[in-house]
Amino acid sequence: MAKLSKKKKVILGLIIASFTLFAILRVSRIIMEKRSSKGQITYKVRKETYENVIQIAGTVSAAKSQTLKSLNDGTVVGVYKKEGDRVKAGDLIVQLDDSEQLYNLANLDYEISVARQNQTAGKLKLMETQRTSLLRKVENRKIVATFDGVIADLNVDPGDYLEAKDSIGTLVNTDYLTADVEIAETDVSKLQIGQKVDFTFPAYSSNVSGYLVSFPAIGEVTSRGATIVKATVRIDQVPEGIFPNFSFTGKIQITEPEQKLVVERYAIGREKGGAFAEVLSRDGKITKVAVEVEPYGLDYVNVISGLKGGEILKAQSDASKSGRMSVSKKGQKAQKTNNSRQNQGGMMAPPPF
Repeated sequence: MAKLSKKKKVILGLIIASFTLFAILRVSRIIMEKRSSKGQITYKVRKETYENVIQIAGTVSAAKSQTLKSLNDGTVVGVYKKEGDRVKAGDLIVQLDDSEQLYNLANLDYEISVARQNQTAGKLKLMETQRTSLLRKVENRKIVATFDGVIADLNVDPGDYLEAKDSIGTLVNTDYLTADVEIAETDVSKLQIGQKVDFTFPAYSSNVSGYLVSFPAIGEVTSRGATIVKATVRIDQVPEGIFPNFSFTGKIQITEPEQKLVVERYAIGREKGGAFAEVLSRDGKITKVAVEVEPYGLDYVNVISGLKGGEILKAQSDASKSGRMSVSKKGQKAQKTNNSRQNQGGMMAPPPF
């Protein structure tokens, strides 16, 4: 094989060097393009539910509650109901020994009959008054239901000796449940009777619906020094498994929830008095569209028209220079994103856009 001349070697070297330089420049350009693409800040248009609500918490109480207790000292001679029984107003639950009271009443009735025969009218009137008192004493030996309800607990047996005011159980009416909740003074003006209330119970898997019953025209100061109003909320349709004294969290709905298209305000540009956004397609093309927006909080806008949701928008301004918030690339926020924005006390005050 013939050796290459010195001149041909130089030419071949130049050709190889040219191809190498071209390849290096081409690879560098691709790398720079990728870096530029990766460095581009974008934002995604998201669908969110805006809720204008007041957050509440507390425990529910029965519609009515009666503490079952003895009015006098005495021995229990009968227990006619048990825990869990439904009773009607006036039903006898526990009977104390009333033999002494019945004897006194029978003796007085005999004296009254004699007085009537002797026509001693003045004494008869006094005896009738005494009889009313004895009847009351007989009734006080009974523990009865004062309303229709369910015996929530009962701890007494025949033969037990009770002292006056001893508590032996509780009768409740759970046709509905109520709760008193604290409302901050700044939110009282938003309250209206009948507003919907959503309850969430740790002991129940689904939300429970109720409504606002009342709130007073006077506030009070808590031990924390906060001025509040105690409003009453109510549940009419009580689910099985929800009982008095169960705890809950909830929200009073000031207005109906609204569906909004939300995006960071840095994705919106301005020109000729109108707003626009630049939509990035999957193939990297950019389409400029006119949009109508309104402020939504501090760093966001609500898109009224021009977009449908899910679009990726090219940034029009640098959020890091605004001092508002920082963003990551490819449309993801560096801060936490909420799927549902909740206002805990009225509309958020948006800044000028």
